[in-house]
Amino acid sequence: IVESVGEGVTELVPGDHVLPVFTGECKDCAHCKSEESNLCDLLRINVDRGVMIGDGQSHFTINGKPIFHFVGTSTFSEYTVIHVGCLAKINPEAPLDKVCVLSCGISTGLGATLNVAKPKKGSTVAIFGLGAVGLAAMEGARMAGASRIIGVDLNPAKYEQAKKFGCTDFVNPKD
Repeated sequence: IVESVGEGVTELVPGDHVLPVFTGECKDCAHCKSEESNLCDLLRINVDRGVMIGDGQSHFTINGKPIFHFVGTSTFSEYTVIHVGCLAKINPEAPLDKVCVLSCGISTGLGATLNVAKPKKGSTVAIFGLGAVGLAAMEGARMAGASRIIGVDLNPAKYEQAKKFGCTDFVNPKD
């Protein structure tokens, strides 16, 4: 939940519900305007930056010493400071304890399938790893109309859950 906004931020107000997105979008660069990429020139994932883009400073401290930001979101804390381009505003009625998985696992898997792989109706798709990202990719394949969706995972217990997302076949590489 947005507690406060910085100078020049007009898209959000205190009280807005948001999800952090570590692959941010400035909405102005060639990548953000492209239908084929979301690797923003300004906000792309950078594990070495460690500071805010606007002022080049860390906005976190512990015992008076700076702590550096992590991949633009620093979500391993109760409060964080995030560039507005790394936030997605959501419906305030959405339960935060449920929608929190949307900002990474679901958007990554679903987006990779629908926006990058773009499987054709009737195609065969294999999904390697059936965690949150894999299941979301599987849902994307189902939505796109893939007729055969092969789930690949070392844990055979995941097959039952994967069926709910369109998995038609399961392969355990150890078998």
